[in-house]
Amino acid sequence: MFDFRQLRYFIAVAEELSFSRAAQRLHLSQPPLSQQIQALERDLGVRLLDRDKRNVALTDPGRVFLEQARQILAKADEARTQVTEAAAGFSGQLRLAYTVSVTFHPALPETLLRYGQLAPNVRVRLSEMYTESQFDALLASQLDVGFVRDEPKHEDDRQALRLDLIDREPLLLALPSGHPLAGRSSVSLREVSNEAFVVQPRELAATLYDRLVHIAIKANFHPLIRVHAQQINGLLVLVAAGMGLALVPASMSTVSLTGVSYVPLDDPDAYMLLAVASRADDTSPVVAKFLSTLTESKRAVDL
Repeated sequence: MFDFRQLRYFIAVAEELSFSRAAQRLHLSQPPLSQQIQALERDLGVRLLDRDKRNVALTDPGRVFLEQARQILAKADEARTQVTEAAAGFSGQLRLAYTVSVTFHPALPETLLRYGQLAPNVRVRLSEMYTESQFDALLASQLDVGFVRDEPKHEDDRQALRLDLIDREPLLLALPSGHPLAGRSSVSLREVSNEAFVVQPRELAATLYDRLVHIAIKANFHPLIRVHAQQINGLLVLVAAGMGLALVPASMSTVSLTGVSYVPLDDPDAYMLLAVASRADDTSPVVAKFLSTLTESKRAVDL
């Protein structure tokens, strides 16, 4: 069976229509070139070239084989490129999830933009998913990476998953613009201990819910929960409507909603984790390339 070397030799002779010029082009002597062409013709059982001491010409089968040889080498080069890119993490598929609150943080768009520029041949499949659901999907190999807001609760899961910290994002108190505390440089949660809060249901957003309860208990009160919103951005609408106060990540202050003001909390526990989770044993080059891009993005947004 002929090999790629013989195809390259034949293409050179067919294009040069000269064994001597083809030999020079290939940087080898003429006798081995002639021997390889003869071996190729014997293998195919056809004469590809008519030659005498002065002239070389393609036969009809030779013209057909020239086109096929070019296509074979082109496909081989394409396969080599694709395999090399896949091994380097520049092609393939990446299944990525994120929580709704992460869409307001610069890390997500910055990382996706950089990754898209670096690895445009990787197909990124995006899903909006709560943190706990992301952990389950990662452990079931249904997800490759996820932007999460908490650490795994169970030790086995913490061992099985890798977390790359992006930010400890401060929490702000969202309150109606006409509230007496609006415009303050900071507030203590104790100052609003008698007021109602609007939250997401704990089964949907345990991290933020538990953080509110934790900070409130430190301030010696249990928060009065008046209304629930399914999505975190829905909390702001309820705040603007005077239904209560809300704790939100600082990046949500980019949402300029009429009737809502944001004030920092002076509690050191008033923050939300932001990290990228992946399987600890995942050796995928695509995942490795994404995580390296994440590191560059963190520097770019000065997190």
